Amino acid sequence: MASQISPSLRNAVSQRANAKCEYCQLSQSASIYTHEVDHIIAIKHDGATTLENLALTCLQCNRHKGSDLTTFDPQTGDLVRLFNPRTQVWSDHFGLNGPLIFGKTPIGRATTKLLQLNHSRRLLERQILMEQGDYP
Repeated sequence: MASQISPSLRNAVSQRANAKCEYCQLSQSASIYTHEVDHIIAIKHDGATTLENLALTCLQCNRHKGSDLTTFDPQTGDLVRLFNPRTQVWSDHFGLNGPLIFGKTPIGRATTKLLQLNHSRRLLERQILMEQGDYP
């Protein structure tokens, strides 16, 4: 199974995502780090290197997600799948209250917690970007 992501495939992933992280919605233009391409289902779990299994992610989201597919909903303690940007709609699972990203569903809550979307540095970054009109 090929894991190398060609420049044309990376470009297709970025274009589909409008150059925004598909988890936290951070724009590539607002990040000092180049957004990365994440295997939604990791290669070690037999995920393919295809457009349908790839998502554009900021550095922080990709590092926190790693190869995880599930985690625990902090509200119920139930094991749930993480948000999948290929099969689910962001606004169905997440909302914004100022710079705070909140989970509307078990998937949203669990993903928000695992990816540490509301870490103090990330909240500050989003607040500044919002004040500049660069987020979301």
